[in-house]
Amino acid sequence: MLPQSGITVFDKSKGEVRELRYCPNENSVWTDEQGAKALKKSVVFRDGMLFVREDQPNLKSFLDLHPHNVANGGSKFKLVDKTVDAEAELEKEFLVTDAITRVRDTDINDLLAVAIYFKINISSPVSEIRRNLLNIAKSNPSQFMEAFDSPSVMARAIIKQSIDYQILKATPDAVKWFDSNSRIVSVPSGQDPVDIMVRFCMTEKGASVLSDLEERLEKLS
Repeated sequence: MLPQSGITVFDKSKGEVRELRYCPNENSVWTDEQGAKALKKSVVFRDGMLFVREDQPNLKSFLDLHPHNVANGGSKFKLVDKTVDAEAELEKEFLVTDAITRVRDTDINDLLAVAIYFKINISSPVSEIRRNLLNIAKSNPSQFMEAFDSPSVMARAIIKQSIDYQILKATPDAVKWFDSNSRIVSVPSGQDPVDIMVRFCMTEKGASVLSDLEERLEKLS
């Protein structure tokens, strides 16, 4: 049974806190808009369910506004809309399918940046890289698909490869050019040098450094 006594919520339309009360014979769920003969009725969930009919708009409004509704930050009940749930589930399935297709059809060279982002060993056999990416695509398709369009993901791959090919040198306090040992960016204590370098390369000043790294890597391939 939902509590009804002293239930107040903030009404955005009026910019004030108002009291809620469910009375079937009233058009409004706001206590201050109900008549003197308003009859309050208990709102009871039986076996964890409460069905709201089309001819009960005031009950729907009461539930929509109630602070125990999950949609309002509560934890007691939530709206179950099978149509919406089915559409969401279908959209999720399509996204998983798209992610799996991306792993299968994308050239391995184009997958490496994403593999590096997800900390997959790109020295592994191609089949193993694809299998690891496939597992990620299935478990988190949204993050997987977003990685392909993320500039920071591409930057991280270039930086990691530049370190591997001794173009860059990453130390706990700085990222430097390997050949000249000149500092590119300082690393605050306790932070990841690659993370700092990625953020630097996303700035206007760091864009030219990223472009230089990309050119150097292309010459090595």
